[in-house]
Amino acid sequence: MTPSLYVMEYHLVNYRRTWRASVLSSLVLPLLTMLGFGVGVGAYVTGGVEGVSYLQWMVPGLIATTAVQGAIGESTWPVMSCFEWVKIYFAQAAAPLRVADILGGHLAFMLFRVFTSVAAFLLIAALFGALRSVWALAVLPIGLLLALAAAAPVAAYTASVSSDSYLAILLRFAVLPMSLFSGVFFPVESLPEVLRWVAYALPLWHGVDLSRAATLGLDPGPEAVWQALYLMAWGIAGWFLAHWRYRSRLVI
Repeated sequence: MTPSLYVMEYHLVNYRRTWRASVLSSLVLPLLTMLGFGVGVGAYVTGGVEGVSYLQWMVPGLIATTAVQGAIGESTWPVMSCFEWVKIYFAQAAAPLRVADILGGHLAFMLFRVFTSVAAFLLIAALFGALRSVWALAVLPIGLLLALAAAAPVAAYTASVSSDSYLAILLRFAVLPMSLFSGVFFPVESLPEVLRWVAYALPLWHGVDLSRAATLGLDPGPEAVWQALYLMAWGIAGWFLAHWRYRSRLVI
């Protein structure tokens, strides 16, 4: 095993004590979302959206949002705890572990958590008949790529602040608007042109677009490659930024 895997193992051992509660929420949240938005709101959207039912159109957006919100949830308060409260990062840095090992192992655990949430959402969506193609399985790697694009830069942000009040600001003024205006609940073409380009610049819209093409069995075209590369660029840039911020905190 590499040092990063040992760090991931540490987080998995801790997760062993709390996994039951998270599994319940991972199943209940998709179920309630399907009933509330897909079935409830969808009943009022007569004719569907872009030739499919509102439930089928909205589900890939909800799955992508779940990946982003799960990644951000794991890269905010848990990272803050490792720096400020429990100080696990400092204990790991005192061991023969590099900053890259500490960051890589924790990011790997974050991706594991997102993978389980996306898989649970995908299972519930299949039971509701919201998936139109076997290519829906591609949502799993898309969700991981999207999660890395969100978790890495947010971990860098968390490592740069000293109070969790700044994390609440991030959720209110960045995460919530991004979730509302990235094509999850309505096409971004309905937005004014300025806001539309803001949505295109954010990683969530690209994850939503790729996930929607997968679940509906549509040909994403050559732009899918560029969208995947764009998400990868977010993840790589976030990694280097997080590594720099972690190093400034852990290495004297």
